[in-house]
Amino acid sequence: MGKATGFMEHARMTQPYRPVEERLKDYNQVMESWPVAPLKEQAARCMDCGIPFCHQGCPLGNLIPDWNDLIYRDQWNAAIKRLHATNNFPEFTGTLCPAPCEGSCVLGINDDPVTIKAVEVSIIDKAWENGWVKPMPAEKQTGKSIAIVGSGPAGLAAAQQLARAGHDVTVFERDDRIGGLLRYGIPEFKMEKRVLDRRLEQLEAEGVKFKTNAHVGDNISVDDLKKDFDALLLTGGACDRRDLLVEGRELKGIYQAMDYLPMQNRLCEGDSKPADFVSAEGKNVVIIGGGDTGADCLGTANRQGCKTVYQLEIMSKPPETRAADNPWPEWPRIFRTASAHEEGVDRVYSVSTKKFIDDGNGNVKALQLVEVEMKNVDGHMAFSEVPGSEKELPADLVLLAMGFVGPEKPGMLEQLGCELDTRGNVVVDPETWKTSVDGVFAAGDMRRGQSLIVWAIAEGRSVAAAIDEFLMGTTDLPAPV
Repeated sequence: MGKATGFMEHARMTQPYRPVEERLKDYNQVMESWPVAPLKEQAARCMDCGIPFCHQGCPLGNLIPDWNDLIYRDQWNAAIKRLHATNNFPEFTGTLCPAPCEGSCVLGINDDPVTIKAVEVSIIDKAWENGWVKPMPAEKQTGKSIAIVGSGPAGLAAAQQLARAGHDVTVFERDDRIGGLLRYGIPEFKMEKRVLDRRLEQLEAEGVKFKTNAHVGDNISVDDLKKDFDALLLTGGACDRRDLLVEGRELKGIYQAMDYLPMQNRLCEGDSKPADFVSAEGKNVVIIGGGDTGADCLGTANRQGCKTVYQLEIMSKPPETRAADNPWPEWPRIFRTASAHEEGVDRVYSVSTKKFIDDGNGNVKALQLVEVEMKNVDGHMAFSEVPGSEKELPADLVLLAMGFVGPEKPGMLEQLGCELDTRGNVVVDPETWKTSVDGVFAAGDMRRGQSLIVWAIAEGRSVAAAIDEFLMGTTDLPAPV
């Protein structure tokens, strides 16, 4: 490494953020750019560990020690080449990924791990600033065509890889804009959509075609796609939302997170406010679900001017440091604070919602909660209510952010007749990425269930290699998973 003793000389620093009182007034990116000097110090903390377990933690196999060393040596152009060798969209992962690479950092055995994610996003930001990110169209065309259904990170990664291999690629998106959850699920303050748009411009310059308002299985025929294209790739994600079917669920004022978040995102895109727009302004908000989607709802509700906001989690509060049954290099299951939590929230753990309470006019006015504890029942962990722990929590707006249970079945999947596993995900051959339907492939959350953006990009790259080999008999495209 450039400085073998760097990890002993410099403490870990975290990404700088705009002040809370400032960022709550707008929807701009909450993170600030790193100054070069402290960033180089952080890169210098990457130790000469011998076996870089960060590779094991990253599904993309990012060459993390390589580009940490290059940043320490101030070789930014070389660093972006190393980064793009394994990752189509490092600005997405460097902003949105929870960084499993850092959880596997060897330095994390007895010290704070290297700030890998911040170095990654700084490299790609510098590359865009200097004009190093350019379209890379194929030198010759193969005459083969692929239809990709879904324009999230898996679909976009596969599209770019296949277009660069010389194939004719068309991406079908049922929404009015390209990007999937990157567009309408991730709030603007978490990743500004200009970051997505500049990548889409690159893909279009490389020959990728985009069709919006194209709902395959609805206004686009599955049979037509199978007839008109040489291969069909399903990357529509795991959009079937988990619901909370308790008493009072039908009351007004209860929304799924993915009905709520896109409304604000559309305003940030410049769309007019619809008559049915849902705002948290002046309301007592309760968010059910302690994950990233819940935090996205939290940041949005605070910016809209909510009166109070609670975030509920059925699990117990995680420990501050690794527990004995969670050793390195496993992902550390520890207490985490997102930027949205710093902006104001009451986080409540080990509770379950028993019912929603009516205000007498068909609107929700409160939740009845009960404390729960996890117990081992016949070898399985289960939640049991704590007797006498019921309480009410005022709520004018309830947002359900409890994750997703798999891909949507009506429409495309039912019409194709793809085999599904016991969790409802699309089954693929682990070697060829083929579904049970000839000429049809699947990747990303549609195949693996709700997961991380880094897994989506990795699977998009891998399925692209499989499709290229299926069409051409061989492939030079990398397959990280």
